[in-house]
Amino acid sequence: MQGVIKKRFAKGTGLIIIALFIIVCMIGSIALGVTSISIDTFIHAYTHFNGSNNQVIIRDERVPRALIAVCVGSSLAIAGALMQGLTRNPLASPEILGVNSGASLMIVTAVTLFGASSPSAFTWLAFTGAAAGSIIVYLLGSLGREGLTPIKLTLAGAAMAALFSSLTQGLLTSNEQSLDAVIFWLVGSIQGKDLHNLSAVLPYFIIGWLLSLLIGSKINTLMLGENVAKSLGQNTFIVKLATGIIIVLLAGGSVAIAGPISFIGIVVPHAARWMVGNDYRWLIPYSGMLGAVLLLLADILARYVIMPSEVPVGVATAVIGTPSFIYLARKGDFK
Repeated sequence: MQGVIKKRFAKGTGLIIIALFIIVCMIGSIALGVTSISIDTFIHAYTHFNGSNNQVIIRDERVPRALIAVCVGSSLAIAGALMQGLTRNPLASPEILGVNSGASLMIVTAVTLFGASSPSAFTWLAFTGAAAGSIIVYLLGSLGREGLTPIKLTLAGAAMAALFSSLTQGLLTSNEQSLDAVIFWLVGSIQGKDLHNLSAVLPYFIIGWLLSLLIGSKINTLMLGENVAKSLGQNTFIVKLATGIIIVLLAGGSVAIAGPISFIGIVVPHAARWMVGNDYRWLIPYSGMLGAVLLLLADILARYVIMPSEVPVGVATAVIGTPSFIYLARKGDFK
C-alpha cells in the first residue's frame, strides 16, 4: 500500500514539475524572438498599455501564440496516445492514420472551390475531414479474415494519407491563389494566429481534454483485449466510439488552427509511457503536458533557424520527430 502511495505521489510530483516547466517555456515563447521582450514590458502590456510596438507584439502575437502552442501540442499528444491505446498500435497517430491529412484535404477543398476563410468554418471542415479519414482508414484496416491488425491499420493509414495529400496538392496546383493562402498553414504553423482563432476551437479542446481524462480507465480495460473487456462488463463499442469522437475533436481542432503538425502525436505518448508506464489515467495528462512543452520548444527553435525570418513550426517538429519515429519503427513489434 505504501509503495502504491509513493508511486502516485511521484507521478503527481512529476505533473507539477512539468506544469512549472510549461510556464517557463511560455515565458520563453513570449520573450524570445527577433524582438526580445523583458518581463517589465510584458507586465506593463497588461497593466499600463501605451500602444508601443513591443506591447502590441506581446498582446497580439506572442501571448496568443504561446497559448495556441500549449493547446495544440496537448491536443495532438493526447489524440496520439488515445489512438495508440484504441488500436493497440505503437505507431498510431493522427498524421500516420490519415486523420490530419483528411482534415487538411477538406479545408483545402473548401478554400479552393468555395473560398472559405473563417476560423469557425475551418473548425467544422477539419472535424468533418478528420472523421471521414478515420472511418475510411479503420474500415480498410478491418478488411480480410484476420480483421483489424496494427500492421494493416498502419498500411491503410499510410496509403490514405498519401492519397489525401496528393489530392490536396492537386487542388492547390490548380489554383495558385489558394496555394498562396494556405501553403504556410499546410506545413503546420502557429505564426500569425490570434485569440480569435483559438476561441473558435477552444470549447472543443476543453471537451476533448475532459473526456479523455474520464475515459482513461476504460482504455486500460480495453487494452486487455476486447473479449476480456466484455467479460468485465464493458461496452466496448461505446468506449471505441467515444474515443474516436475525442480524437476527432482534438486532432481536427488542431488542424483547423495550426495545420497538420507532425510527429507530436506519435513521439510524445512514448515519452510519457517511459515516464509513467501504460496506465492511461496517468498517460493522458502526462502526454498532454509533454506535448505542450514540445510544441513550445519547437516554436522557439523555429524562430532562430533562419532569423530574422522563421520556418513553420511543423518543420521543427519534423526535425525532432523523424529520428524518434525511425527508432520506434525499428524497435517495435507490429505484427
